[in-house]
Amino acid sequence: MSDPQRRSGRTTFLERKTYRRARLEDAARLLPVLGLCLFFGPVAIQSTAVGMAGGTGQWLVFFLLVWLLLIGLAAMMSRALLRSGRKD
Repeated sequence: MSDPQRRSGRTTFLERKTYRRARLEDAARLLPVLGLCLFFGPVAIQSTAVGMAGGTGQWLVFFLLVWLLLIGLAAMMSRALLRSGRKD
């Protein structure tokens, strides 16, 4: 019961719109981290495997698809953030 909110008897309440916008902003901030994991994760896994001949064509297709996926996710998040529009 050392929590100051419990002592005062008040709880913090965020409106659904504000909470949703905050989570969308958090997801948008994590998008570059997802991109790094998608781009460099398979490279790190393949580089440790012995005897794996990497097909350049397959890697280029993989990187193109990941790039397009990230562009699509960024566009969807941007549109959602614009629709939720913060009114300051």
